[in-house]
Amino acid sequence: MERLSWDDYFMEITRLVAKRSTCLRRHVGAVIVRDKRILATGYNGAPRGLPHCSETGCLREKMGVPSGQKQELCRGLHAEQNAIIQAALSGVSIENSQIYSVTQPCIVCAKMIINAGIKRVVFDDSYPDPLAEKMLREAGVEMVNLQKELS
Repeated sequence: MERLSWDDYFMEITRLVAKRSTCLRRHVGAVIVRDKRILATGYNGAPRGLPHCSETGCLREKMGVPSGQKQELCRGLHAEQNAIIQAALSGVSIENSQIYSVTQPCIVCAKMIINAGIKRVVFDDSYPDPLAEKMLREAGVEMVNLQKELS
């Protein structure tokens, strides 16, 4: 039996975290790792204590907002945002870490990743946000698309 690579191991955990998502459009999980140890996890959903989209309906769907546009028109936070916030709430530094996400980060998450000092982003699915990819590369953040590696 072949042993999972570290990237595959943490991505499997990321996919499991995504199953907690309450988004009606896309289930995304994120796991922040340093030195092969999990520092924080997050999934997309409404802020703590507020009703989730699974209860209220999808605001973006009601407004006809296409994927990849106007992220501010949403009740939820992205998985990467929640993982970064969870690390901060716990007093855990994520500088020089890597983040695993089911989906390539959007521009808002990319800027947070850069400022948090995360050095590597590993993801499965592409996301239509060329500015996010451009800024991550400009900042020297390594980007790894596991799906492209398989093809």
